[in-house]
Amino acid sequence: MARYGQAFRDRAVARLLPPENATLDDVAREYGVGVATLERWRSAALAEQPRKRAWSAAARLDAVVTTAAMDEASRNAWCRAHGVYLQELAAWRVAATEALAEPEEARASPQQTRQDRRRIKELEREVRRKDKALAETAALLVLSKKVEAIFNQGEDE
Repeated sequence: MARYGQAFRDRAVARLLPPENATLDDVAREYGVGVATLERWRSAALAEQPRKRAWSAAARLDAVVTTAAMDEASRNAWCRAHGVYLQELAAWRVAATEALAEPEEARASPQQTRQDRRRIKELEREVRRKDKALAETAALLVLSKKVEAIFNQGEDE
């Protein structure tokens, strides 16, 4: 009997539950799990409190986009139907907006970019120099051991 991790189960069940609502057969083929097992996992997930169900990032974005044009009454109805609190939906909207917004301080200036490239070249040059020195040291060590082995053989005879 195969054992599946909780993360694997959660991903499979997330495909079965809203907003994706994939069919049991599709998910069974996709994940290589029996239909009966998926039904049992889905029923266990539905028995949990709706707050405990995890929404994927794509599903959260889809929920924000879907409810963006709705008035308050239809948004409330949508939230009840999908087991989401309005506060969660608002937090998802804020998170999506922040993720899409690109603040000026987050972008590097052209001068900073040039300095970074220059610093990277210097570091790469230093790494190459150290690699060469290490290879030379290793070669000298091997040669010194060979010379020592040769001269020690001559003394034994």
